Amino acid sequence: MARNENSLTQNLDWFTILLYLTCIFVGWLNVYAAIYNPEEQTKIFDLSNSAGKQLLWIGTSFLLIIAVLAIDHKFYDAFAVPIYGFFVFLLVAVLIFGTPIKGSRSWFKLGAFSLQPAEFAKLGTSLALARFLSYSDVKLNRWRDMMQIGALIVVPAILIILSNETGQTLVFATFMIVLYREGLPGMYPVLAIMAITLFVMPLFFTYIQIFVGLVVLLGLVYFLFIPRYNRDRRLTMLMGGALAVMMAYTVGVNATFEKVLKPHQQNRIKVLVNPQIDPRGVGWNVTQSKIAIGSGRLWGKGFLDGTQTKFDFVPEQQTDFIFCTVGEEHGFVGSLLVIALFVTLMCRIVFLAEKQRSRFARVYGYCVASIFFFHFLINIGMTIGLVPVIGIPLPFFSYGGSSIWSFSLLLFIFLKLDSQKVNMLSR
Repeated sequence: MARNENSLTQNLDWFTILLYLTCIFVGWLNVYAAIYNPEEQTKIFDLSNSAGKQLLWIGTSFLLIIAVLAIDHKFYDAFAVPIYGFFVFLLVAVLIFGTPIKGSRSWFKLGAFSLQPAEFAKLGTSLALARFLSYSDVKLNRWRDMMQIGALIVVPAILIILSNETGQTLVFATFMIVLYREGLPGMYPVLAIMAITLFVMPLFFTYIQIFVGLVVLLGLVYFLFIPRYNRDRRLTMLMGGALAVMMAYTVGVNATFEKVLKPHQQNRIKVLVNPQIDPRGVGWNVTQSKIAIGSGRLWGKGFLDGTQTKFDFVPEQQTDFIFCTVGEEHGFVGSLLVIALFVTLMCRIVFLAEKQRSRFARVYGYCVASIFFFHFLINIGMTIGLVPVIGIPLPFFSYGGSSIWSFSLLLFIFLKLDSQKVNMLSR
């Protein structure tokens, strides 16, 4: 075996590793800032608090990284399906043996620590999807293949939603980006965007307003984008049918919204339109988060000097709402630097993915980038009131061992595959 295949660090992308270490370090400092109590002089290395435990999770994640780099890169391709099956098994097991925490049965309680299989299911699904798409005869415009791909994604998503983890379930929608990159017809993403748009429109408009808007939109398409010689009675009837289907869908999902979702889940969506709809619940979280971020102004109040954070005005400030600590203590400039850090990391992953000689490695790289993007976009978006509060962590920043482990494994499996691209032949 070649020397560069024996070395753990040979051909690793050190720029990406530097970005990872920066995220880990800055995230750890912000977890400490979120739980810091000036009266008690909270110790950063105290294992009885979240900062100390987070450091322990970070240390163990480094051990996992060493294990990932020590394993032959071919293992991840060869055992992608068994790994996927193992994590699906854990999702089933947690429904039976899991410990309920905050209304969700998605955690295994291990002494003082908890483990959430849903975090690792994204890793298993990424590997399985990369494995399936790496077969040369797979076609994304063929229904049989799309049904199999859909099953790979939907099975863990359904198991996660059964454990009452809506936020983690929505992450699986991000695989649409990967499929589009690999040749999925553009019609599918367009239909998905239309479905989401029609879902949220009743929050802002009446049915009459939606109907008039759709008529105007279809009319513009009919007269501006369709040549005169193609306008016939059949086309008119087709567009009328499309209008009827869209209105039926809008009414249907709105009825489902009212009957299926629980009141607190409805409020998480409604609060985007009116934060006062649930002022002591979800509305409180978002309002206090925006106050904390806004109070940081340009340069922030300084490390450990955030008042909103210190007096627990923002719930879940060390996990789901960790970004408000960044905004309050480091201001607009600090927030912009953190955003730039994440954007650089995601762009770097995409850049490396495009250089892969193996389709398996490229697809997996896009899975990693897409998962990071979804977490980054939704987590920061919900802290500033742009998206519903669905409770997903900010990678490498939010407190939690399952989160740190899963994101570290996701990234370094890809870096291991990337380090071997000079020795891999195209499929």
